[in-house]
Amino acid sequence: MKIGIIGAGQWGSALDFALSQKNEVLITSRHYHDLPGFTTLEKVLECEYLVLVLPAQVIRPWLAEHPISREHKVLLASKGIDIETGKFLNQILEEYLPLEHLAFLSGPSFAAEVRKALPTAVVVSSTNAALAKRYADAFPDFMKAYTSDDIVGAEIAGAYKNVIAIASGICDGLALGNNARAALLARGLVEMDRFGKHFGAKDETFLGLSGAGDLFLTASSKLSRNYRVGLGLAQGKSLKDILADLGEVAEGVYTARAVCDIARKESIYTPIANEVLAILEGKDPRQSIIDLLERKE
Repeated sequence: MKIGIIGAGQWGSALDFALSQKNEVLITSRHYHDLPGFTTLEKVLECEYLVLVLPAQVIRPWLAEHPISREHKVLLASKGIDIETGKFLNQILEEYLPLEHLAFLSGPSFAAEVRKALPTAVVVSSTNAALAKRYADAFPDFMKAYTSDDIVGAEIAGAYKNVIAIASGICDGLALGNNARAALLARGLVEMDRFGKHFGAKDETFLGLSGAGDLFLTASSKLSRNYRVGLGLAQGKSLKDILADLGEVAEGVYTARAVCDIARKESIYTPIANEVLAILEGKDPRQSIIDLLERKE
């Protein structure tokens, strides 16, 4: 395949490395990156198959400014919920492309390990089975790519796990122990699943790579930006200083607010997300733990 990648941050660069093993890949970004296939956006848009790897909060304004052709086939490799509109990213993309031209990448996949060609498993979700397989087949041998038709489940799992990862970082930063973290992740998975099913997602998505797999990875390693946000909050650092130290986007910070806004409107029970948002807004993390333990459900 000839594939164009839009976004050359850590994840975009890792996907460039991976997909270049079997395909001709062009990549572009707002700033220059020293990559073999780096070129202009105009050249990338000449590719029929695109991989969009922009921060979730950038996608809507980027599409408004750079509308892509309805003939393009797009694999979205970003995870999050648009905070301004409360829309899932697939809903935003469907304003510009037919649903059958869209696919979504999910699963436990740290960029640093992909760049080392370490074994990785991901999921390509699309209502178009042929398109999902086409993108899945483009991945190199060290990346096992499964396919699914549960776009909503993949979207919600990929976004929500970042919120639970912040909670996990807080838990470890407060030295609450392995028992506490295990309980948090188990209940976090239940919470993600409950939220997803409200929008028609499938249970198996949350029990598989897109849900449990990505959650366990993101919520248990310092390679995770969102986990490091939680660690910093537990240490009493300000959110502004934490994000400045990261130097990168931590999508869970935005997703926490989006999830809680949606949950209030839809009457979905999201106690962990609610406490994460409260902590991001200044609540004492230790008080949040007490409040979580005292709740009846």
